Amino acid sequence: MDLLLLQGLLLLPLAALLLYRCSPHVQFLCKVAFFNCWIVALATLLSPLAAFRGRSVENMRLLRAALLPLKRFYGIRMRVRGSERLRLPGPFVIVCNHQASLDLMGMVEVIPERCVPIAKRELLYLGTVGWACWLSGIIFIERQRRDAAIEVITRTASTMRRENLRVWVFPEGTRNPGRSMLPFKRGAFHLAVQAQVPIVPIVISPYRDFFSPEEKRFTSGTCTIQVLPRVETCGLSPKDVPKLTESVQQAMAEALAEMSMSHHGEQDMEQPLLGPGEDRDSPQGQGDTARRSK
Repeated sequence: MDLLLLQGLLLLPLAALLLYRCSPHVQFLCKVAFFNCWIVALATLLSPLAAFRGRSVENMRLLRAALLPLKRFYGIRMRVRGSERLRLPGPFVIVCNHQASLDLMGMVEVIPERCVPIAKRELLYLGTVGWACWLSGIIFIERQRRDAAIEVITRTASTMRRENLRVWVFPEGTRNPGRSMLPFKRGAFHLAVQAQVPIVPIVISPYRDFFSPEEKRFTSGTCTIQVLPRVETCGLSPKDVPKLTESVQQAMAEALAEMSMSHHGEQDMEQPLLGPGEDRDSPQGQGDTARRSK
């Protein structure tokens, strides 16, 4: 009886491995779980180190270092275009499209020095993750309270000029895996106008070739990050914000549409560390097999 129990226990890891390799749904769930566990574990480990410095934007370096290896685990190649446009000497506001939690990998790939994101206040209450975010200087905003949000924007505008701070904002306000962008909220643009600093738009290409929560698919793939030319706000006033918001969104939407077309069918992939990156029966899988056999 004990021998049978021991054999069963030994077979469990093999059965789990076979299930992982044969089921895309299991792969998806495991990879998403690993992503979340990685963030929680690293936040727990790094928070005490960051606490020695106190709340500081310099702690963003620790968060960036913790998140950068994830692209290797998942076999996601980050291709950055226009990174030189982020090499500005002073403060500025970055606006970026928001698709999924994977945006964190794109953000840490290009985030400049002394840059912090604006995040929803609910994140602050996620245990060690919220603590790590607070220690890193991340700016929290209550989206449901307009007066509180305006106060945060006013305070942040002053801090940007005083401390040479850059701010990263997702102006859609929520995750949007669709093919087009949601209407932009104007907070980021009010911030840039109030601080009289440039806006740098960033567009991350769609993930649908390798990541789809609806289809429970998470394979390897290529992600393109396009940094668009900066938009100056010097001399603009609050009455210019609606037109400014519309023009920046239009430029980003056009870039996203162009990237969507160029990425359609493109499968320039790296082999992930967490498992198979593509189905061998797919055209890409067959092509890779043919190349390896040469």
